Amino acid sequence: MVKAILDRVFIRLDNKETATQGGIILTDIHQPERTIGIVESIGPDVNCVKIGDKVLFHIFDELPTYDPDVVVVRQNSLLGVLEND
Repeated sequence: MVKAILDRVFIRLDNKETATQGGIILTDIHQPERTIGIVESIGPDVNCVKIGDKVLFHIFDELPTYDPDVVVVRQNSLLGVLEND
């Protein structure tokens, strides 16, 4: 686990969809961009989310990390926190 610094947020992405609800298998070319994930680590300057929150973020601001399923974004790239239904 990495400890975030400043206004950075580490996010574990939702699982990739391998098929549509109708059963059509998706290839990597047809994969939708993953912009939803669970917050794993936050820096000390982040005040809008907490670890464990499910968040929506701007796709073009993400940076890859040590794990292909984890990205890092700045707090300003967060678009919202998803609430449970």
